[in-house]
Amino acid sequence: MENTADLVEIEFLILGALLIVSFVGVAVRRFRVPSTVVLVLVGIALSFRTSQPINLTSDIILFLFLPPLLFEAAFHLDLRQLQRDTPTIALLAIVGVLLSTIIVGGIISVGTGLPLGIALVFGSMIAATDPVSVVAIFRKLGAPKRLEVLLEGESLFNDGTAIVLFGLALEALLIGEFNIIDGLLSFILVSGGGIVVGLGLGWVVSRMIAMVDDHLIETTLTTVLAFGAYLVAEQLHVSGVLAVVAAGLVTGSIGEKGMSPTTRIVVFNFWEYVTFLVNSAVFLLIGLQMEVSALWESRVLGLWAIFAVLVARAISIYGLTYFGRSIPSRWRHVLFWGGLRGAIALALALSLPSALGEHRNTLTMMTFSVVLFTLLFQGITMEGLLNRLGLITVSDAQIEYQQRHARAIAARSGYEHVERLHQIGLVSDHTWEKIHPIILERTKALTSAVQEALQDAPELEAGELITARRESLRTQRNTLSTLRSDGVIGQETYQQLVAEVDIALDTTAEQWSRQVFDEQFEGNICQLMMVVIQDRDLEAVSNALSSRNIPTTRIQSMGGFLRRRNHLLLVGLPEGRLDQAVEALNNAGRSKVEYVTSPKGMPGVVLAEPLRLEVKGATVFVFDIDRCEVI
Repeated sequence: MENTADLVEIEFLILGALLIVSFVGVAVRRFRVPSTVVLVLVGIALSFRTSQPINLTSDIILFLFLPPLLFEAAFHLDLRQLQRDTPTIALLAIVGVLLSTIIVGGIISVGTGLPLGIALVFGSMIAATDPVSVVAIFRKLGAPKRLEVLLEGESLFNDGTAIVLFGLALEALLIGEFNIIDGLLSFILVSGGGIVVGLGLGWVVSRMIAMVDDHLIETTLTTVLAFGAYLVAEQLHVSGVLAVVAAGLVTGSIGEKGMSPTTRIVVFNFWEYVTFLVNSAVFLLIGLQMEVSALWESRVLGLWAIFAVLVARAISIYGLTYFGRSIPSRWRHVLFWGGLRGAIALALALSLPSALGEHRNTLTMMTFSVVLFTLLFQGITMEGLLNRLGLITVSDAQIEYQQRHARAIAARSGYEHVERLHQIGLVSDHTWEKIHPIILERTKALTSAVQEALQDAPELEAGELITARRESLRTQRNTLSTLRSDGVIGQETYQQLVAEVDIALDTTAEQWSRQVFDEQFEGNICQLMMVVIQDRDLEAVSNALSSRNIPTTRIQSMGGFLRRRNHLLLVGLPEGRLDQAVEALNNAGRSKVEYVTSPKGMPGVVLAEPLRLEVKGATVFVFDIDRCEVI
């Protein structure tokens, strides 16, 4: 019975925490404050009222909270943008961490009188950045994508390097000696080993995802990978953090291509929700761990720690970002101020051994001071900094559109209200006949003004069209769920129709807006593409082609191993549409599709007869057509 009571108490605590997170999420939408900041403040407030302290261990953070956060961030990271800025990110994540450790350690040792070895341990454990709230602000306000990749990419990799460096610094302190060559070799082995483990496991899971066509199983595989990569790497005594990051990058680039549109949407939504829960729990627990009275007593040490961290961050950012691709000076200010500290620093502080004696509590209080300062002060002021630097700007066209749109909506609402009053008899027929032409004319004029504003700003029109299309598709999906629940359609029909909607939802905004504005299917067919695809690829490929306004004709056939059903698609292409069709085939098919229209090594010579090419079960022919008449 005692165990049952404990479980019930834990369940109430979890439900209470979820309720707090929900209320905070609603509140921050009105007050435009990062939710992570409010959660920390709520946690601090609750810490005064809790009689029983909540013991947050480093293992809970490192083994339970950290893997999903790292995996989700790496999974969604733009790999091409990351590759373009690899030199800069590598400098910040490796050299920057080392430089920050030395600078912080030196300042702390000189300013507070702590032994240099102790100060260097503090410098290494405070070097890892955690810009969760900053990245959330970036995404909400539409900051430059490259700036987001720089900040998030640096954070992902410096987490791993900081943990490795912390282990080396702590080992040297406890043993009493340090060999630079051995330390460097150990750093390379632990870091490189973690990356190799992550790449290998990520590739294996990506191959498994490509062979499975079940969104529940594929989502489960990504979950196993996120936690499994960390555990396997730690068991092999290499970096679990870098293993998870590498696994996430591989799965996000290779594994995603093997997912169906439905799976992709499910996986994205699942990890978005998981990271929301984990982030909320982390920052709420950070607040609960804060001992305000102890922090106040250690305020001098805390101020020295904050000063040292800011100086080291400034030197690292302003010094190292001059190498690699050019970075605007305004971005450097954001990278400097966006170097928040969070869960990693807290976990390392909690993992300090008792052998450090009184220094353990000193380092912990200094770490908590830095985390609290960066989350509250830097996190709150980041949006203002972005606006002041002109990185988040609203164009005159947007302002004009917003004003006209608001006037039109208000006028229409007023007209409809008076109309309802007339219908129920609260406004006489005489008054209605007098006033309704006036307000109706004004409503029409304001609506026309909105249309003019959209026509003058095509990007705003495209955005509104895309939003309307997305809402339409989501409503269709909900309606299909209702039809299935009411027994109007069966499970098989439901899955087929939902897959069609998901494919449309998965079409990028750029593709769809281009289709709306530029790609009406006009002109004579100049090429005929014949595509033989497997049955499992039919739906995705057909929808991908139709979403680009490329019509297809399907002919069912039998063939292949064990007489699996294949399909022949006849695709008529106007001039200049071949590349778009090939892009659709490559992105939609679970097996990569390639095409050839000229001999290898002779790109200027077009074959009189099409060249047959088989790639993983798909066969493509391309014919040039001299004349085509539509009857």
